[in-house]
Amino acid sequence: MKYRLKPTKAQAQLLHSQLEECRCLYNHFLAERREAWDARQESWTYHKQALTLPGLKASCVDLSLVHSQVLQNVAVRIDLAFKAFFRRCKAGEDAPGYPRFRGYGRYDSMTFPQYGNGCQLVAGVLKLSKVGAVRVVQHRPVEGTPKTCTIRRASTGKWYVTMVCAVEAHPLPATGEAVGIDVGLRSFATLSTGESMPCPQFLRADEKDLKRTQRQLSAATQGTPERRKRRKVVARVHERISHRRTNFAHQASRRLVNRCDLMAVEDLSVNRMVQNHCLAKSIQDAAWSQCATFLSYKAAWASRQFVAVNPAYTSQDCSGCGHRQKKTLERSHVCACCGLTLDRDHNAALNILRLGLQSLGLVPRSSAVYGGE
Repeated sequence: MKYRLKPTKAQAQLLHSQLEECRCLYNHFLAERREAWDARQESWTYHKQALTLPGLKASCVDLSLVHSQVLQNVAVRIDLAFKAFFRRCKAGEDAPGYPRFRGYGRYDSMTFPQYGNGCQLVAGVLKLSKVGAVRVVQHRPVEGTPKTCTIRRASTGKWYVTMVCAVEAHPLPATGEAVGIDVGLRSFATLSTGESMPCPQFLRADEKDLKRTQRQLSAATQGTPERRKRRKVVARVHERISHRRTNFAHQASRRLVNRCDLMAVEDLSVNRMVQNHCLAKSIQDAAWSQCATFLSYKAAWASRQFVAVNPAYTSQDCSGCGHRQKKTLERSHVCACCGLTLDRDHNAALNILRLGLQSLGLVPRSSAVYGGE
């Protein structure tokens, strides 16, 4: 659950101070690990660094402004950063990305790992350790049992609280409908039923506002209050685009989950696709991965089936007979063998549905079975 916080000016200043203390501690832990390896070839662990916290709090009084478990979570974060770095090195990535120091304002969240210990939501007020009772815009009640609580500062200066809750599944009644989903740029998604969802293109719609605010930001002198003010204006435009895109993904995924028992989608590698600089902006604006993520967890809650299939040849294979033929930029699928004529995306959605059914063993893996029969 995610809620907007409305701290007073004094409370916001306390939250800023706590984030800065967490940032300094993060940099201290990172420097400690680097120095230990450079001097003695020694790898520090989370537990070793967590044991140094009482001594650090005794020597640095400002650390006492932050809840003890939040400080422990900083050590968890640096440990996870190094584990991810070593994992990327082991995978042989060209640029594994060594953990970096955080500059001023570059540490924007802190986590209470145990809900009720330092943070608690009561009657529309979030009680935070060493901050006080912060007003919450609680647009819906908390579902399930809260486990952790994260306070985050957005780039616009707004504050949010995110609570991770243990929620039981709420199965929906069976509808008997299965659907394959082909995503694209002309239409956001084409279903195997022949329906299509228009692509809203939120970034394109607000591109003029974004360009105007970015020009004003570039014209301001660096380091001045005016530049900081204009930077927030640019951040608000980006935030508005992000919120609209997320809302669209939530609504689209909810409609599909309520309607279908089985949803098959393409397992796309978006990171590779955006290397095409001609289409990168449109692909990022469509946010296919975000919608697939929402679809996945909503399906799990509703006891629906969600499957991601290999997208290879789904646009080239005929959904009627299985004949494979290369395509250029034509938008229609016309089979040279059986004569089937369909919209290209509709044909791909039918193939995605077939592959999804095959992966679940609901239809035989035979080249003679097409069209979901």
